[in-house]
This record gives sequence, structure tokens and C-alpha cells, in this order.
Amino acid sequence: MPTHNEALRDQACLIIHGPDQPGLVAAVTALITRHKANIVTLDQYSDNPEGGAFFQRVVFHRPELAAVFHELEADLAETLTPYGMTWKLTDQSVPKRMAILASTSDHCLLDLLWRHRRGELPVSIPMVISNHTNTAEDVRSFGIPFFHIPSQGPDKSAAEAEIVKLLAGNVDFVVLARYMQILSDDFITNVGVPVINIHHSFLPAFIGAGPYKKAKERGVKLIGATSHYVTKDLDEGPIIEQDVARVDHSMTAADMQQRGANVERAVLSRAVLWHAQDRVIRHGNHTVVF
Repeated sequence: MPTHNEALRDQACLIIHGPDQPGLVAAVTALITRHKANIVTLDQYSDNPEGGAFFQRVVFHRPELAAVFHELEADLAETLTPYGMTWKLTDQSVPKRMAILASTSDHCLLDLLWRHRRGELPVSIPMVISNHTNTAEDVRSFGIPFFHIPSQGPDKSAAEAEIVKLLAGNVDFVVLARYMQILSDDFITNVGVPVINIHHSFLPAFIGAGPYKKAKERGVKLIGATSHYVTKDLDEGPIIEQDVARVDHSMTAADMQQRGANVERAVLSRAVLWHAQDRVIRHGNHTVVF
């Protein structure tokens, strides 16, 4: 079976978004043709053809991509700047570096490590950081470096500074795999890369500790999970993925929590995969996912 790098060798992904206007698609496809590349997939969306926003994801194959990558970037800048577009070009054979932050709950953490080992996630994992040590042995069994950074008390600035120091220049994005700490605005600014979170979808109905117990007492019939980008507004960042599962009166709070954990694993893994594949475009406080 080919590795991730081999399967996507010489494939580039171009993400474009900005004001919708005539000629954009023609300009992009003509540029790709000029560089003797062949389009593999092309997805696009306009939220309003008259003055709305335009979004596009193009994957194309160009033999000896690495040799012409900077030339492609220069041509894209010259071509797309007059249209006022924001764009990003990535080499799909280069896996994104993903750090994981976790606490005592291990279901999301171990699921990501397992999927990574199976080759289901096109990422590398340079480190796992936790404010507890209970998952250290499991993490290291996957061959992933584990760092313990305690985070107690109301002032977490020292712990956050240590985490930022570990992450700086070493990762392309961060995943909070049930990391049960509220991140400060300074941390989100200083980390300098996208941060993806996962949590149950009861919010804002059941805030705080014991949400499944509260949900059981309320008699909910659906439970779910939400994965989103982290912003300075707690749990209100752009949503990447959500899912739900049905529950009924016969289930205990523990039963519901176990089913919720299953949903959390699935939702987070999809969000990570789509981000790693450059399928998610952030626009204001929502996303377009191709």
C-alpha cells in the first residue's frame, strides 16, 4: 500500500476565497493549464452571485511539483491579486504537523493516535502535551513524545508559556482532545496556528460539570458533539463538524456519556482530517467545508 506521501506526490491544493466576480474560475483554470498541470478535483461555492463571497478548492497534479512550486506561487499572486482574493497553495504530499493537548479523558486522544498509526490521518504528530500523566504510557507506546505540563490554580500563564515554547515553530495546528483547561486570549494569540476543539453539543443548555447527568434529568432524546476552531470567545468559534446520536429513557447518565464519547471521537477525527486536507475555509464566524 502506498504511503501518504507516495499517494499524493506532485499534487497541490489551492484554496481561494474573496469577493465573487466574473472570470475567477477561468483565470484559475487557465493558470493551472499554463503550468502543464491537470485538475484532479474542483469544488466551488458562491453565497451570492451578485456581490457575494466566492470559495474554491482545487487539487491538481503537476509532475515535478517541488521544482515549480515557487513559480506557481508567484503566478498565483500576480493573477489573483487584482481580484482581491485570499489564497493558499499547499503540497499535499507534505503532512501537516499536529500537536495534541489532552487531560485525563483519553478517548479522543487515543482515537487520533490510532487513526494516525493506521494512516487514516495525513498528519505527523510531533508531541502530545497533557496536564496529567495518566496517558503518558499509552502515548509513548505509539512512539509519540509526551510532555507533562501541570496547570493548577487560577493563574495558568506559566503553564501556557511553557506550552507555547514547546509548540513554537514545531506544529501547523493544535487539537484539544478533551483538554479541560480554558485557554487565555494571550495563548490563542501567541500559539500562532489554528486550534481545533471538541465538546458535547449540549451547550449552552447544560453548562459546567456533569452535563450528561443534567441531560438525563432533563430527559433529552438527542446527544451530540461539536468540533470548532478556538477563538477568544469560549466555545463560539467557527464550527467544522457536528453529529448526534439518539438516547432514550432506559439509558443511565453513564450510558449516555459513553455514547457521547463515541460521537466525540468520530466528529473530532473528521474535523482533523478535513483540516489536514485543506477542505475547510474560515469565513467570519462560520466555515465552508468542501
